[in-house]
Amino acid sequence: MNPDESPRHSADEARSEGRPNEARKAGPLQRLLPWAITLACFTYLYLQIDAQAVRQGQGAIPFLLGVFADVSWVSWLVLMIPYSAFFFLVDSLVVWRIVNWFNARVPYADILPIRGSAYIISILNEQVGKGVMAVYLNRRDGVPGWQVGSSMLFIMFCEFFYLLFWANVGYALRGDQLPEIFAWIPWVAGGACAFFALWVLYFGGTIAPGHGLRDRQILHAFRQARWWQYLVVIALRSPALLAAVGVYTLSLRLFGLEAQWLDMLGYLPVIFFGAAVPGPFRAVAIALWSFIYAENPGQATAFGLVQHNFFIFFNAAIGLLFLRRANRELFGPARAT
Repeated sequence: MNPDESPRHSADEARSEGRPNEARKAGPLQRLLPWAITLACFTYLYLQIDAQAVRQGQGAIPFLLGVFADVSWVSWLVLMIPYSAFFFLVDSLVVWRIVNWFNARVPYADILPIRGSAYIISILNEQVGKGVMAVYLNRRDGVPGWQVGSSMLFIMFCEFFYLLFWANVGYALRGDQLPEIFAWIPWVAGGACAFFALWVLYFGGTIAPGHGLRDRQILHAFRQARWWQYLVVIALRSPALLAAVGVYTLSLRLFGLEAQWLDMLGYLPVIFFGAAVPGPFRAVAIALWSFIYAENPGQATAFGLVQHNFFIFFNAAIGLLFLRRANRELFGPARAT
């Protein structure tokens, strides 16, 4: 018998799904932490912008408005709108591939409203958006909730290695021109590769074959996955990053900042790591641009503000296109798998 179909697991699922109101609520510290991170980032940014504005004999706000006034917004929108739409299609492709591997046969077209509507929630927290996708698939397609949650964990796990892979490619090509702290990237990659090897061997049963942790439903996707499937996910996501390298390079130049294609290949994965830190407005990612362009924090902050927030709000707008269908499928009668 498949471990996922054992009576013990069925009972666990029944208990967990039969008591939805008993989920542990986030404590005050957990709720306040994202806002504290955001406040710290924007305080740092204001001080950096104010210092640059004082050097030019201006106040921080007039200086920042002047930066915005110098940007060719039509050219910027021509870059950002197609990129955001392309990212949505690639992101949905990754979700479709993983759900079809580990959960249920769902057409790609049916994944689009799931991923799109989750972008609305992702305005505040990307990981919460993935949780919404799990609820959506559980409700609409009848996929066991813990197993869908496992697939969302698999997506996040692969995202880490996908960004780390491209960060190392960028460092290999432009390491001597990147900030000194980027020298840690190869060391992090070495440790991550060793961890990945142990991870695959553990879930394949080679290491500690009798250990019960791997049999949990929340780890269903990892138990089913083969090593090559992780690589497929990295390959499927990579076109979105390569497109971002081009778009971000050209966008930075519109804000008056020097940017080279290969340099951006080293910067962007680290920036996207920052965007994954909990907090509204992608505050950590915006602060990282100011760190990279320390001599021009005003332009870097203006760029980060509009770049990251347009991206998340435009994706949310895409989600609104699917919202009516999403609500009908989410709150209507559940469908059998």
